[in-house]
Amino acid sequence: MKLLIASTVALVLLQQISAKFPKYDRTKIHQNGPFKAPTGQLILTDYIAENKINEARNASQVNYAGFQNVSSYAGYFTVDKTYNSNLFFWYFPAQNNFDEAPVVLWLQGGPGSPSLYGLFEEHGPFIVDKDLNVSLREYSWHKDHSILYIDSPAGTGFSYTSGGFAQNETKVGADLYSALIQFFTVFPELAEKPFFISGESYGGKYVPALSYTIHQNNPTADLKIKFQGALIGNGWSDPENMFLYSDFVYQLGLIDINTRDEIKAVEAEAVQLIREGNFTQATQKFQDIILGGDDSIYQKNTGLSNIYNYVNDNEEPSYWESLISQDEVSQALHVGTAEFGEQSGLVYDYLWDDITVSVAPWIAELLGHHRFLIFNGQLDVIVSYPLTVNYLQRLNFSSAEEYKVAERGIWKVDGKVAGYVKTAGNLTEALVRDASHMVPIEQPAAAYDLLYKFVRNLPLV
Repeated sequence: MKLLIASTVALVLLQQISAKFPKYDRTKIHQNGPFKAPTGQLILTDYIAENKINEARNASQVNYAGFQNVSSYAGYFTVDKTYNSNLFFWYFPAQNNFDEAPVVLWLQGGPGSPSLYGLFEEHGPFIVDKDLNVSLREYSWHKDHSILYIDSPAGTGFSYTSGGFAQNETKVGADLYSALIQFFTVFPELAEKPFFISGESYGGKYVPALSYTIHQNNPTADLKIKFQGALIGNGWSDPENMFLYSDFVYQLGLIDINTRDEIKAVEAEAVQLIREGNFTQATQKFQDIILGGDDSIYQKNTGLSNIYNYVNDNEEPSYWESLISQDEVSQALHVGTAEFGEQSGLVYDYLWDDITVSVAPWIAELLGHHRFLIFNGQLDVIVSYPLTVNYLQRLNFSSAEEYKVAERGIWKVDGKVAGYVKTAGNLTEALVRDASHMVPIEQPAAAYDLLYKFVRNLPLV
């Protein structure tokens, strides 16, 4: 992870590489001058308005020889006409058993991190090497699932807006819902299939936000989404009950008891600020503890910059950003003159207060109606397993008491222990061994097993 950033260019590069919880200096300027909307991009909303559905599908096909004949579709949906807010999507039909395959949406974190990170680095069809050659991923999620990637919220990745940045999860959910309705209008054969929402990191906010929006709108909607459930990996969802870094990092042996107590004091301040509704200062405390790069208490005392994997302080180089910036590829993706990541820092700024707002009440209500898989990589620091368990233990949902006494099972993949799982009602909680903040990177087979079995309601243990 890079140090705090002073320039827009460096900010964008960091955003593309890290694509998780970025570490920003909020006092820096993240955009110089007024935003100039791109031109030449494919906006499918215009086709929908004229009922040109077949034309929209045909126009959105991605044709690029380097993508190994993998079928896909890409373009934009307008989600807020007032601010010219448009969300970029990239859709991959299931390679096998398309007629039976569930539909899965992936949402990255940040805030301000593109879902294309998940596509290229974690579980999409493509792997890009240093020479920008593309090979196919063995455990690509699109093999048995139709996968939809959306850069959200507006301003993230290839998505853009002329001032309509989300400032809360209600707006995030509303814009994603608008995009989904349009997506299922263009691809109506998918509207009848089971639909799941997945995401990681700050997706722990986005996934419940969209899930709750669907839950509220589906009963009266003309186009009903067959929403079945959600998967959240290393999700930041309930800050008040997740400020437990002091004990976790101390027990790892990375800090001494004095630093533990220092962090514990700041955590207590953050929790109190949350309870007072002072989310601006609560988020600043989060920065002070761990998000603030080399100025954070964590990095000053551990010397470690990678808050996503405590046993590996190195980050592998990433090449896919260079690929998608090539003219031939950007033309194939129908993004016109859109600059990838140009507004990502502003997305983070506008959601600053939201960072310490909880979505736990939404998750609790949703668990009364839909299945959720909440999983963590064992080696993560920023959203470590104990943080997740602590908020789940306090979650007021219909099977809360059952969860507290549920038996933990040993989960195996290919005969080896992949992790541990417990289930209570609609909630399944899992720990993935030897995995970081981004589980599919280190453990692609285990991540695939989680997805495949969960969306088909098959037992993991």
